[in-house]
Amino acid sequence: MPSLKEVKTRINSVTSTRKITSAMKLVASSKLHKAQMAIESMLPYERQLNGMMSRFVGEMQGEISSPYASRRKGGKAVIVAYSSNSSLCGAFNANVIKEMQRTIDTMKSNGFAEVEIIPIGVKVAEKAKKLGFAFESNNNQLLDKPNYGEVSQLAAGLMQRFVDKEIDKVVIIYNHFKNTASQILTNETFLPIDLSSSADNSKPASGMALDYIIEPSQEEIVNQLVPRVLHLKLYTALLDSLASEHAARVVAMQVATDNADELLGELTLMYNKTRQAAITSELLDIVGASFQ
Repeated sequence: MPSLKEVKTRINSVTSTRKITSAMKLVASSKLHKAQMAIESMLPYERQLNGMMSRFVGEMQGEISSPYASRRKGGKAVIVAYSSNSSLCGAFNANVIKEMQRTIDTMKSNGFAEVEIIPIGVKVAEKAKKLGFAFESNNNQLLDKPNYGEVSQLAAGLMQRFVDKEIDKVVIIYNHFKNTASQILTNETFLPIDLSSSADNSKPASGMALDYIIEPSQEEIVNQLVPRVLHLKLYTALLDSLASEHAARVVAMQVATDNADELLGELTLMYNKTRQAAITSELLDIVGASFQ
């Protein structure tokens, strides 16, 4: 049985750890509230914009084309992976990294000769570097201060490289925020955009067809809508990932705090038993000495 001093030291250590995990949970809860408000404010706009493009494309006559919809086999693929800048958020980063590695293997087996990683977050950047991928920045500032302008520049750069045929496919990997207890790992194709899928999902429930008056032209409208949808998609994924990160950290810190409480109960019981055993031993020594 450990000594009283050893047990007391462990109790103090666990108590200090519990204070830290409890404080981190409160901080993460505050950040989650802000991130949740941001994503909930952005999602309706994104859905309306996607719905507008879907309805428009679905009602157009003839074949709809866009430079961002051309499909090419092989070549070079890009993976944009969202992680966090810090740890202590459960399996949040591990799931993204596993999905990134699986996607790399899938792309190479599908004929892509080269795969490029664009990390958003320190954790996925560290893993990508260990795997031998080179990149200019880990884009950690986007997680500290989400900025639509910077994300829009990143999206515009990828779109331009796609049009110039420098890259042939772009995939984004992130955690979609469902609720505090559930984050859904998501793997979406960013480029090329699937206009045929948009047309299939555009039919209204009432079955009524919409007759659009197009001005200046069908191509001009599509060329205006598609870039806006793509820019917004990359930014919404960032906000989604941030909300998921804070939710995962809240859950992880709550579990850690609960485990600390359970361990404190066990250590307190052990301390009391050890203390009682020491008192009993001293009493027996006193009683034994009195009979000598």
